[in-house]
Amino acid sequence: MSGLKDRVADGLYGLGWATVKKLPEPVAKGLGRRIADTVWNRRGKSVLRLEANLARVVPDPTPQRLQELSKAGMRSYMRYWMESFRLPTWSKERAAGSFDPKDVHHLTDGLASDRGVILALPHMANWDLAGVWVTRALGVPFTTVAERLKPETLFDRFVAYRESLGMEVLPHTGGSAFGTLARRLRAGGLVCLVADRDLSSSGVEVSFFGEKTRMPAGPAILAQQTGALLLPVTLWYDETDVMKGQVHAPIEVPGSGTRAEKTSSMTQALADVFAEGIAEHPEDWHMLQRLWLADLERRPEGQDGRSQGPRPDGPCPDGQRPEGERTA
Repeated sequence: MSGLKDRVADGLYGLGWATVKKLPEPVAKGLGRRIADTVWNRRGKSVLRLEANLARVVPDPTPQRLQELSKAGMRSYMRYWMESFRLPTWSKERAAGSFDPKDVHHLTDGLASDRGVILALPHMANWDLAGVWVTRALGVPFTTVAERLKPETLFDRFVAYRESLGMEVLPHTGGSAFGTLARRLRAGGLVCLVADRDLSSSGVEVSFFGEKTRMPAGPAILAQQTGALLLPVTLWYDETDVMKGQVHAPIEVPGSGTRAEKTSSMTQALADVFAEGIAEHPEDWHMLQRLWLADLERRPEGQDGRSQGPRPDGPCPDGQRPEGERTA
């Protein structure tokens, strides 16, 4: 049964890449909206989980407000997919004009200093598009990490897709990814990581919207070991076709403390920036999984609550994966 599900998942993704990218853009947009509304109307587990997560993000939300946000959230989520399926067909000019980030000087100044730069993002809007903008508008290659998806053919499909967009994709398994990332940073390169959810036992506990969760330690440890700048980035959509974003000021390495203490402090600072961006644009935070430790502790026996459906992460070693295999 598992093998059948894997083949179906791979076939659906293949159909998406083969078909959606060929549709006229208005048709693709309309299709994405209809799919989002159909899924939302069914009120399945993913939609209910999204609303439960948003209830922690929005102050004193009414049930009506949560439903409005979750409906907008599913439309944002499907916009991500429709864009991602079509990204390989976009011209350099189209890709460069489809993202408008603020304070890019934090990134360009960091790269010019040859220190190396780590961009850390939450699961907001379309981080694949942000990555394409970096490679095509700035002409800067970068390295990311992907956990193996099931089936293997689906993982190969996603790796080929991201490599076609100009990303260097490292497999998370095998223990070599961290060392390669460190070498890229010491050479003055760019590393991009999605870092708002940790599925491993080695994540750093942080306070996030007033409750405890874990986030990946990797960004903070890489910054400490290599001297690279650690820059949080938040993304969002508005009513236009151009995605918006903010490159935030660097998260500095504390001047004193043990490595664990520094890592904890930096990861908490990263979580605080993420929370600020998510609070401003909650509908663009695609968190359809359990996140807070209290929810993970309450999950039914035999269910880890990690799967939100088949969405491999963008540039990151953290991972929200189809079958629960991504870790930080």
